[in-house]
Amino acid sequence: MSDKIVPCIWYDGAAEEAATLYTSLLPNSRIDAVMRSPVDTPSGPAGMVLTVEFTLAGHSYLGLNGGPQFPHTEAVSFQIMTDDQTETDRLWYALIADGGRESDCGWLKDRWGLSWQIVPRRLMALVKDPDAARAKRAMAAMMTMRKIDIAALDRAVDGA
Repeated sequence: MSDKIVPCIWYDGAAEEAATLYTSLLPNSRIDAVMRSPVDTPSGPAGMVLTVEFTLAGHSYLGLNGGPQFPHTEAVSFQIMTDDQTETDRLWYALIADGGRESDCGWLKDRWGLSWQIVPRRLMALVKDPDAARAKRAMAAMMTMRKIDIAALDRAVDGA
């Protein structure tokens, strides 16, 4: 790993499965190393996958199979900025597949309970619009959505 700071994501035995999914979704992503524990640990026997080093969109991460004692919460989430509705939809549906859950305003939890925000760049541009009325309409529209709908945001901003 070459990054100076590497987020460590705690899993209950699913670090390799999660890293495999995440790295399949974004360019410049890959699994860099899988380390099997040389000894028995509180989270499992010798030989189990202990850590997975992976690169996601050019940034280093470590998945740790630490056991069930520390579940994910919304206190930490990962935000993916998308360029269009196709990318938004693709990432949204891939991350909620197989047991993930939708939430409000572009938030979701994947099947392991990790929180993600799928955020179209268009949304960010609209809520920062120098015309305060347009920004307010964009924000109000977003507040009614689960997965962000760019066309609906544009209609709301234009007063349609």
